Amino acid sequence: MVQSKAKSVSQYLKELPEDRRIAISRIREVILQSVDGGIEEIMSYGMIGYHVPLRVYPAGYHCNPAMPLPYVSLASQKNHMAIYMMGLYMDPADTAWFAKAWIATGKKLNMGKSCIRFSKLEDVPLEVLAAAIRRMPSKRYIATYESQLLGEGKSREAASSVKSAAKKSAKK
Repeated sequence: MVQSKAKSVSQYLKELPEDRRIAISRIREVILQSVDGGIEEIMSYGMIGYHVPLRVYPAGYHCNPAMPLPYVSLASQKNHMAIYMMGLYMDPADTAWFAKAWIATGKKLNMGKSCIRFSKLEDVPLEVLAAAIRRMPSKRYIATYESQLLGEGKSREAASSVKSAAKKSAKK
């Protein structure tokens, strides 16, 4: 399965082979237990997604402001399973902490910029995953996202949109 057409998380899980369903389900439990109330679970981009909903962050995702801000995704890909942690992509200090904590467990880390690839549940130190999510609560994630978006020389329109959304979020 590369990109599922499932409309719900339960449908997505039902489509997986048993070993992957067990692994994805357990990691999903860890994510759900670790996120704060500013994060919600949906199907997004053909995978299980966790996002900051528009009611919390009205500016949405800069690539498509009609979509909520992506936070973490969980997927069964063709040759591996993957956890996409966008907060790690944005914060080098958190990325360094994460890599050091993962490796300290004795497990091999197979990581791209924000993608952690694994073949079986035993490859993932669940306590490190949980700690990484708790280190980046939704308010910090939004602040880091806005800082990155503004700091990377994006267009004035994008910067203005982010500032406007930040003001709306602060009023709530």
